[in-house]
Amino acid sequence: MHSINTSGLHSAGRRTPRPRTSSGLRRATAVLGLCVALVAGASTSMAEPRTGPTPPVVTADQVMPHLDALQRIADRNGGNRAHGTQGYRYSVAYVQAALDKAGFRTTLRRFTHDGATGYNLIADWPGGDPEHILFAGAHLDSVETGPGINDNGSGSAALLATALEVSEASLKPNRHLRFAWWGAEEGGLLGSRAYVRDLSAAERDRIDVYLNVDMAGTKGNNRPWLVVHDDPAAAEAFEGYFAARNLPTFEIGIGGSDHVSFGEAGIPVGGFATGIDDCIHEACDRVENVDPVTETTSTNAFISTVWQLAARR
Repeated sequence: MHSINTSGLHSAGRRTPRPRTSSGLRRATAVLGLCVALVAGASTSMAEPRTGPTPPVVTADQVMPHLDALQRIADRNGGNRAHGTQGYRYSVAYVQAALDKAGFRTTLRRFTHDGATGYNLIADWPGGDPEHILFAGAHLDSVETGPGINDNGSGSAALLATALEVSEASLKPNRHLRFAWWGAEEGGLLGSRAYVRDLSAAERDRIDVYLNVDMAGTKGNNRPWLVVHDDPAAAEAFEGYFAARNLPTFEIGIGGSDHVSFGEAGIPVGGFATGIDDCIHEACDRVENVDPVTETTSTNAFISTVWQLAARR
């Protein structure tokens, strides 16, 4: 996780930033928007559905075991899961094994940094329109000084739980679903930058939106979810999920994690984070540093948004 740009500005200058509103006004606007959508939904001229199949809801028992596994991997491999280490390679193997068993098509994309081989894990769910890709990702690496369980085992676990629910539901999305666990984010978004750099112009155009989650389980009472405001549909979906549960949010621009790599390439982005804690990049960023309630809420927000956006055409 890197510093977050809260200016609302898009790094590629693609959109004019929206004025920041209070959470109360955002909730009122969301309700008004929902009413308009319901009226519009009665019209036969509406081109695409606003919602897809009802998204599943997971519990902490379905998410936290992934964080326990990443903690054990770090404990057995020098206390971290950093780029170029055994801890990172075993982390990739853990996630890939779960995805392969669930029916995803997985590939490892290699890159090199500081003389060490890095790995991006890419997972495609069969089906959906390959010309319209809903892409979701999180970085899997830690820093060398700690196991990185909140930063960003928590986002990686939320993403993995989302992917496994896609499989469990045998989801048939309109958009093609692709997931990624990035390497060497902590070195400067290196894995995601390498991936985007290798895409052709046509391949970039096929990505409708990229969603990112980085630090999903930060402790703290009334801590807001920091929601990326770039792609309107993604921002609306995340904000709507949190507003319906009276959970605070704060609007941020593009910055801080791997969505920057996509935004700089002109690809619309979305996502959220739960913010920095006192153990960021420290040895104390262990599984005990993650709040299970926040982690589970974040996971369900991500699942809900993936379900909604996957149904769009």
